[in-house]
Amino acid sequence: MQPAAKPSSDQAPRPDLARAIAMAHTTFDIEAAAILGLKAQVGESFAQAVALVLSIPGRVVVMGMGKSGHIGRKIAATLSSTGTPALFVHPAEASHGDLGMVTPQDLVLMISNSGESDEINAIVPVLKRLGTPLIAMTSNGQSSMAQYATLWLNTAVAKEACPLNLAPTASTTAQLAMGDALALALLEARGFQAEDFARSHPGGALGRRLLTHVSDVMRSGEALPQVGPDASFSALMREMSAKGLGATAVVGEDNIVMGIFTDGDLRRLVEQGIDLRDKTAWDVMRSKPITILQDALAVDAVALMESRRINSVLVVDAQGHLIGALTSNDLMRAKVI
Repeated sequence: MQPAAKPSSDQAPRPDLARAIAMAHTTFDIEAAAILGLKAQVGESFAQAVALVLSIPGRVVVMGMGKSGHIGRKIAATLSSTGTPALFVHPAEASHGDLGMVTPQDLVLMISNSGESDEINAIVPVLKRLGTPLIAMTSNGQSSMAQYATLWLNTAVAKEACPLNLAPTASTTAQLAMGDALALALLEARGFQAEDFARSHPGGALGRRLLTHVSDVMRSGEALPQVGPDASFSALMREMSAKGLGATAVVGEDNIVMGIFTDGDLRRLVEQGIDLRDKTAWDVMRSKPITILQDALAVDAVALMESRRINSVLVVDAQGHLIGALTSNDLMRAKVI
């Protein structure tokens, strides 16, 4: 008997577009209802869970199998990035050595919709003998996991979004929302600020904006254009051309900033028909230039330059000594803007 021919691509099922859109809407409605339903299930035990996590000197160890495990990994990542050190340990691997990662100073957050995950329940007695506090995130308060736990977080949902009521959908959405709620309640309790978040994300845009200082990106040393007040106009122009900043600082003997001369200043003097050949830096500079402190955030330099409509700014220390210079191009290269 010949095997059945494989369907050709033109025999593939053709979706009912209206039905597909309706299914999406239904999924959103069911999962939104599942999240809103958690409000009635969050009470004293949730507050106790927050207090318990705050009291431990160690980390939150998140465990879950299957889809709950995927949610657990995300919850661990969210906790870690918002001020609560956490890691995910696979329950099956924990039974084969990884349980050594857990200490009495830690807390275990166990995630399972049914609360009857064999892999987690198998290691719970060991965790209890170790003295590690346990929080169970399940839909069944009578489950083995909930009964074993120090605290139970109720993530029960009315039904799954899956039309067969089988695939974890609304239940995993509820778990994720409960994990986010726990992480953000802990964030607020710890007084976690944007600067703290940035330290956990140094490679991201927020990290660059909140961790990069002017001194990190400014030009300094030989790259810094500067002349004395008695420098000739031709010497001033050579310094500007050599350093490519489009400006040069004018400093006194003690390196205190006295003024600045820019390409824009040159253009205005030329337009006025002024003979510049016998002028000095003192004659053409603009006194009291706009400056910024070296320990200011680079994002503050961006705001300053935008508000004053300038493309470069001199960097000084608290005493007004010239330390460096900064342009909008420098800030762009540092990806601050």
